[in-house]
Amino acid sequence: MSDSRLTPVAFDIETSGFDADAVITVAGFAHGLGESLILNTGGHSEVDRNTLVRALDEESTGTAQLDVVADEGELLEAVASFVTNQLDGDTHYVTAFNGETWNGGFDLPFCRTRFLQHGLRWPFGDIAYADMIQVVDRFNTHGHSDLVGVYDVLVGDETCDPFDDSAEAVDAFQTGDWLSLCQHNLADIQRTRKLAELAGQFVARSDFKMKNLQPPSR
Repeated sequence: MSDSRLTPVAFDIETSGFDADAVITVAGFAHGLGESLILNTGGHSEVDRNTLVRALDEESTGTAQLDVVADEGELLEAVASFVTNQLDGDTHYVTAFNGETWNGGFDLPFCRTRFLQHGLRWPFGDIAYADMIQVVDRFNTHGHSDLVGVYDVLVGDETCDPFDDSAEAVDAFQTGDWLSLCQHNLADIQRTRKLAELAGQFVARSDFKMKNLQPPSR
């Protein structure tokens, strides 16, 4: 890690698919106080937010915060608000599992495209990013390279994930199974942050391959 003062904030998104018209359905952050999730219902149905929060809070490492919005534009604005108001480049770094690497990744490229298509400014300013998929190879993961497999080898604790496959999150959005969709995202950001905490204890700072997410025009 480039600076011992930095603490990880894990980030993960769920999407409605992988086609050109796919949208972000959930965006989640795991941090020192718990987790903050943003759920996009796509205007499909009414949502009992209080019931969802109570269920998620039972699985939280601290306190679960949940914003429920009706469309992707509102979700992106909520992501931007969280990043601007809650993340501090002097104390936090953002991490994900295959969120963005030098030759690929999913979450951040997908987000960039959606921010662009909504005409919104990229919110990640002067903050560092390190991808856990590039760090966990410093452990013996017995051939596992996916988040669930690596987590099970290195940590092994039970999670609240109701899905056997991430593709089930697409079906959950289409059917309005909001709790399962949120639980899956919650489990993934908790897994990622736990791996980042372990890596912070065992892996050399130079192996974190941190980069700054701020575009040069900023």
